[in-house]
Amino acid sequence: MVAKFLGSLFGNNAVPAPVAEQQPRHDPVQDELAATSAALEELRAMALGRGAELPTLVLSQVLQLVDVLRALIRYIGQSGASTEQRVLLNAVITDYLPAPLRAYSMLAAGSRSEDSADTAVLLEQLDTLYSTVQNLDNQVRTGAITELAVHGQFLRDKFDIDGLHLEGR
Repeated sequence: MVAKFLGSLFGNNAVPAPVAEQQPRHDPVQDELAATSAALEELRAMALGRGAELPTLVLSQVLQLVDVLRALIRYIGQSGASTEQRVLLNAVITDYLPAPLRAYSMLAAGSRSEDSADTAVLLEQLDTLYSTVQNLDNQVRTGAITELAVHGQFLRDKFDIDGLHLEGR
């Protein structure tokens, strides 16, 4: 800043900008969401790649979870979410969902049949994950609504919108 001032005084306007100003700014939240989204797509590809090894109901539930998570990532990218919500989203995609799928796919073929006890346990886990993701989705969306309502109340109080009246009315 001092260099710009001195340069303007002595006619030297060719002062290079600091390195920090030359580099484009990255939004760490958007980078985090991009990495989470990439992990989700890898998970989807893994599930589809092993689709022949998985019972139809398992594959269907995994793909349903992927669809809900994909929509949630898009919503968070546009509207935002708390750090805790983004951490939970990332954990579901990178750990809670792929870990049981990998363990299940390493079982013997007989243990991966439609009516096996192992399949029933996995389906129960997937159901629990689905309800967790639905709850997270609800929290993110209602959190945004609550934030807007609080902001609206702030504006109403600040500008006394309810107290404004036109003359003669």
